Amino acid sequence: MGESPFGEESLIEKEKKETGTSGAEDRTESESGDNRENFLKAVDIFALNGMDVDIRTYSPLALAFLGDAVYSLFIRTTVVARGNRQAEKLHNETTRMVQARKQSAIGKAVYDLLSPQEQKIYRRGRNSHPMHHARGASLEEYLHATALETLCGYLFLQGETERIAEILRQGIELTARRNGELMF
Repeated sequence: MGESPFGEESLIEKEKKETGTSGAEDRTESESGDNRENFLKAVDIFALNGMDVDIRTYSPLALAFLGDAVYSLFIRTTVVARGNRQAEKLHNETTRMVQARKQSAIGKAVYDLLSPQEQKIYRRGRNSHPMHHARGASLEEYLHATALETLCGYLFLQGETERIAEILRQGIELTARRNGELMF
């Protein structure tokens, strides 16, 4: 293992040095160790390894930029998992879920369920100053959508993909119940 494709020490190797383990001891305890290692391999692909940067220093809009892709991937994966359909139907269902108005509703629905640190990241995203906002949403809705994306980006960089899924599932469920909709 050792070197990533970018010539830097991989995050897995770095973590092993920091913890003083070969990695195998940690992995037998729980499945989460395997998930962590798989996540670290995936992050290595994106050349985030070797960077000794505190992600709390990233701007909320940089985190939202990444979080937008994470959120979209979660929604697309969920839509496809519901069954094979025509691409147009998959696209239409996905589009409905990735609109700023829907993201805003999900973010507001889960805010009280977030940890204090997650709430802090969410607020940083909501208080950001984007240069524009979506045509189909108010500025408030756009800021709450940005806040949710900021949180998704932050959690992704923390390796908390299961937490992202938990938050988004709860948010979708809560908003569907409030609106009398079927879960998508």
